[in-house]
Amino acid sequence: MTTNTFGNDATTPPAAAASTADTPANATGTSPAPGSGEAAAPPTPFHDLDAYLALPRVGGLTMSPDGTRLVVGVAALNHDSTAYVTSQWDVDPAGERPARRITRGTKGESQATFTAAGDLLFVAKRATAETGEDKAKPALWVLPAGGGEARVLATRPGGVGGITAARAADTVVVTADTLPSATDTESEQRLRDLRSDTKVNAILHTGYPVRYWDSDLGPDRPRLYVAEATSAVVADAPDEAPEAPADPDAPLDLRDLTPDAGAHLTNTGLDLSADGTTVVTSWNRPMAKGAVRSILVRIDVASGERTTIADEPEAEFGGARISPDGSRVAYIRETLSTPETAPVVTLHVAGIDGTSPQRLGADWDDWPASLTWLPDGSGLLVTADDDGRSPVFKLTLDGERSRLTPDDAAYTDVVVAPDGSAAYALRSSYEFPAEVVRIDLSEGAADPVTALRSPAPRPSLPGTLTEVETTAADGARVRAWLAVPEGATEADPAPLVLWIHGGPLGSWNAWSWRWCPWLLVAQGYAVLLPDPALSTGYGQDFIQRGWGAWGAAPYTDLMAVTDAAEALPEIDATRTGAMGGSFGGYMANWVAGHTDRFNGIVTHASLWALDGFGTTTDAGYFWGREMTPQMALANSPHLSVEKIATPMLVIHGDKDYRVPIGEGLRLWYELLSKSALPADEDGHSPHRFLYFPDENHWVLTPQHAKVWYQVVSAFLAEHVLGRTGDEAPSLPESLG
Repeated sequence: MTTNTFGNDATTPPAAAASTADTPANATGTSPAPGSGEAAAPPTPFHDLDAYLALPRVGGLTMSPDGTRLVVGVAALNHDSTAYVTSQWDVDPAGERPARRITRGTKGESQATFTAAGDLLFVAKRATAETGEDKAKPALWVLPAGGGEARVLATRPGGVGGITAARAADTVVVTADTLPSATDTESEQRLRDLRSDTKVNAILHTGYPVRYWDSDLGPDRPRLYVAEATSAVVADAPDEAPEAPADPDAPLDLRDLTPDAGAHLTNTGLDLSADGTTVVTSWNRPMAKGAVRSILVRIDVASGERTTIADEPEAEFGGARISPDGSRVAYIRETLSTPETAPVVTLHVAGIDGTSPQRLGADWDDWPASLTWLPDGSGLLVTADDDGRSPVFKLTLDGERSRLTPDDAAYTDVVVAPDGSAAYALRSSYEFPAEVVRIDLSEGAADPVTALRSPAPRPSLPGTLTEVETTAADGARVRAWLAVPEGATEADPAPLVLWIHGGPLGSWNAWSWRWCPWLLVAQGYAVLLPDPALSTGYGQDFIQRGWGAWGAAPYTDLMAVTDAAEALPEIDATRTGAMGGSFGGYMANWVAGHTDRFNGIVTHASLWALDGFGTTTDAGYFWGREMTPQMALANSPHLSVEKIATPMLVIHGDKDYRVPIGEGLRLWYELLSKSALPADEDGHSPHRFLYFPDENHWVLTPQHAKVWYQVVSAFLAEHVLGRTGDEAPSLPESLG
């Protein structure tokens, strides 16, 4: 199940890599000794892009079945600062011991999870006796609970993707991309060698979609493979000699659980029952006219028999979680949108065979994002966007709902201690990046959330975070976060940058390394982070206000909350800029054609001409559900290009399949040829185009992200701050 999102940062691919240092870098550095000749350290890491990029980044939390161990991933720069590498760290659930690094692969480790015996599984590309690191494929590795070196547990010719381990059995389910005609490991390897040796990368498609975000789909597609831990075998008959014990260090044999999966498991998620007997997974079902929707199926691990347990023509299903006793399954149901009606996302519980489905929280119209069962099966912990936050809620099977986390943060990766006394999660907000916390689940806890000893302490900020809200013309409440630099006062007000989030079905509620306002705050800007119509966390009606009419309520909401921010004494309303990525870039384009109130506008990976966008994006059927051709034209920014009198910085990556490069190319050409700021006789224009030939929707590699911020900062300084001539900021030398 995939909600129609165009750049919601929550879908950003995680950094896939691991530092070679024993401790994450202290990005703020230390002040040099007097007279040492060293440059002074920046006041905060946000004052220096290199210091910012060096900050360690926490993500992915897992807990051992006995509740004694927490493991979290920490991404840090590699030795030449060209990639992030993720290592795994032990975090003490009691919060007493400091975090301890436990993996050290030069290419990093991901997908960490525990077996029932307490061994740590992870996916890594490492050199072995047979394969050098340059040719290694991602494999399943195990780090024994009792100590010792990590070893390979399972391999596949195309590499291993995801892993899921049973909590009370030896069963492990592995996701691995497999060529469609491969019948076994040998045939798979032969086919891959053939394509490699003959340098053939052509793909013959028979269905849709053919690509996703920044990846070409096919010819291989994911299948599920299952393995059980090896054990000694003893003969049945007493007069027979026992067979030799199996080699405990031998790689596991992976049995194909879904040989006929085809494209049905592309970009889906699964859960494995605690006893290892049942898998519940989303399963893509093709529809008419190239559309796809996801259903839920149950797979018997022993036989591979597959049974559909949730399938409705006007809905799709995902996020399945099997109850601890294996008798029930919780899942998220999302109605298929139409041009007139936004999707409705709800939480349901049914028997493990799909019988007796029951909606939980029928009076609650915030959208559930993640589900975690309580150990006794009496209810679930649910995260959901809520008023610019994303708290953890407890929802019982009787329908009672209570909020467990009272702060202003967003929570992810929720796991529960086996005795049900506490939950653990990653917590972040726009005041701090992700950190590991303990949530007390006892009734009436005075201080329910406690930060544990993290491998990545909070960095110092260059300002403060406040809230702004206003009332739109239709009476709707519209709110935003506002990051204000230190020292901004009525006597010395800060220039303002309106930063519009992507999605559009999303919210500015969690820390983002890619879209970080504090880098601009460190330069003296106040940054406004609003949630206009279509944002999640404000109820279904708030989403419906902007559905199919992107240029209406979303735009007027943005202008209204910007008015409210500009009315504050510490804000300079005469120096303002606007920026956004993906849907936020669409809105930046729409703003440019409908007002001249801003001094400069940055538009990243943006939708420009809606009449052609829908058939070129990676999931065109979503677009067909959302807008008719008439609605697309009515809301298309390109029809107002002649009115654009504000300098614009266009940014696009060629590997962006969600918003294809054609949008950026057409926008750039039409700005130069049709806008109210045409190119001069030498072909130069106040507009700029920053193009990344090998980057995707987000521009993720560290040095390209650095260039991104350098160019954005220079553009805003020129047009918002008026720094020209000798005061004009310099562009990065790496641009040539």
